[in-house]
Amino acid sequence: MAGYLSESDFVMVEEGFSTRDLLEELTLGASQAATGEVTAFFVADLGAIVRKHFCFLKCLPRVRPFYVVKCNSSPGVLKALAELGLGFSCANKAEMELVQHIGVPASKIIYASPCKQIAQIKYAAKHGVRLLSFDNEMELAKVVKSHPSAKMVLCITTDDSHSLSRLSLKFGASLKSCRHLLENAKKSQVEVVGVSFHIGSGCPDPQAYARSIADARLVFEMGTELGHRMHILDLGGGFPGVEGAKVRFEEIASVINSALDLYFPEGCDVDILAQLGRYYVTSAFTLAVSIIAKKEVLLDQPGREEESSSAPKTIVYHLDEGVYGIFNLVLFDNACPTPILQKKPSMEQPLYSSSLWGPAVDGWDCVAESLWLPQLHVGDWLIFENMGAYTVGTGSLLGGTRACHVTYAMSRVAWEALQGQLLPAEQDEDAEDVCKPLSCGREITDTLCVGPVFTPASIM
Repeated sequence: MAGYLSESDFVMVEEGFSTRDLLEELTLGASQAATGEVTAFFVADLGAIVRKHFCFLKCLPRVRPFYVVKCNSSPGVLKALAELGLGFSCANKAEMELVQHIGVPASKIIYASPCKQIAQIKYAAKHGVRLLSFDNEMELAKVVKSHPSAKMVLCITTDDSHSLSRLSLKFGASLKSCRHLLENAKKSQVEVVGVSFHIGSGCPDPQAYARSIADARLVFEMGTELGHRMHILDLGGGFPGVEGAKVRFEEIASVINSALDLYFPEGCDVDILAQLGRYYVTSAFTLAVSIIAKKEVLLDQPGREEESSSAPKTIVYHLDEGVYGIFNLVLFDNACPTPILQKKPSMEQPLYSSSLWGPAVDGWDCVAESLWLPQLHVGDWLIFENMGAYTVGTGSLLGGTRACHVTYAMSRVAWEALQGQLLPAEQDEDAEDVCKPLSCGREITDTLCVGPVFTPASIM
């Protein structure tokens, strides 16, 4: 045990105790609170994060994961991932401070933003963060002046034309410009130690990884030819965080493994990294949000002299969270959040055309529409699953939204798995309940229980 996470950081639950059970307790308590103010909150299943980690180790045994802090910077997540031995990919000074505050050494931090402020480069130099990325001459010049002992990773463009989020429109050096950048780095006596890329989020084509790995091989050869000691390959991110994604993680891993065997075979002394955010945290977080107001709108008002209870209507529900806060995935990912009702309706209850709106006074703060829901009431709770990515720690990006409380939970079996102890074999899948248990225990076999030994000493 590294000592980042302790039992006091989370609720230890018994096997079979589900996310829904814990949510039921917490929503009841919130509704009965003396203050009368009801706010949204998360339940975070740290066991799900442990399970994802063991799955990663099984599918990509040659790749060392680094967690993208901006995806979810909640303390429980950072501590759990640090306990598992991950490195951390930081985009700015605040993120570097955050992970170093919990005790993560500088050797396990990548300052991965290709666009850096000079003051933050100096901060990285002062606090021992030596691995930085770049993709243009200006960034290289800033590092030469402010952090000459840094070891640089050249970020290259990818074909992310089919990705939902296309990072190459903003970051990455073209293959044509790589030799020039490597030559300038050599002249400036800055050591370039590797290549990175990012195919973007939501890419439906796993072969994009293979093409990018092939491009990275070309840049490796350029760097080696110019005298750089190239030994780091960073595969970036883009890995799905939920089941049912267009492309399964296992399929992506298979393509990556084949490409690595071809272009960077075992024994080539190359340290292979990946930067993962959504993969680890999306499915681990469940959100509970309450209805704070409602309005019924008749659909056939023109020409009607009297209101009738039987008239067709749509119901507008207002929540205390919207697209400028936790539900930013509606804007950024074109997502359509689907609520789960905390109170299970009876089969006889009629359904009404419904929509969910956030608290902002504008026409864009629509969380979901075209829903068919039973009659709900102010104070009722709605549950949203798969809410772990870019929902916690993003207030500074989204106009200062308040932070929601997070209740962390983990089963004893998951806790023992994190500690590196033996696990029971998988149980019959048919026995799994609709609600995922707060445990990774029955999803991890003892064959996956390898110790977390990912200290990136070779980076330095």
